[in-house]
Amino acid sequence: MAIRFSEGLRDKLLGENGVDTGADGLRGIFKDGIIEIRTGAQPASASDATSGTLLGTVTIDAGAFTPGVATNGLEFDAPSSGAVSKVAADNWKFNGVADGTAGWFRFKANALDDNTSSTTLPRIDGSIAKTGGDLNLSNTAIVTSAPHTIDVFTLTIALN
Repeated sequence: MAIRFSEGLRDKLLGENGVDTGADGLRGIFKDGIIEIRTGAQPASASDATSGTLLGTVTIDAGAFTPGVATNGLEFDAPSSGAVSKVAADNWKFNGVADGTAGWFRFKANALDDNTSSTTLPRIDGSIAKTGGDLNLSNTAIVTSAPHTIDVFTLTIALN
């Protein structure tokens, strides 16, 4: 026998307390967070310290971000069919802060995260590519001051 999740549990795991069907689900945990774009290969675990050069920080319209403050933080639409996606009307952008090739990203919650090893901070790591990555960029060659946009970002929990 295999353990299986119901559609209702899946959507609660993705939800946000008080806004939709979840109670402190992924959408709520990462509300008003940021995505860091980095060079190299992602660490073995999202609990590990960051590696590689920071190439940019994705926020709303590439605006300034302060941990603990909602301004310019990223948000997801309500869960649908086991997935949460960036709010369609929001412009997720970053400007290059260094030159390099994007290799991986870290999605960080709104709390202060100093990029050291942590078993308590919520984080999501993934690969970056032009196609076939966890996050696809039209150009992975990042140049200082050049603007970049994230048009699509979806996290999915699949049912077996």
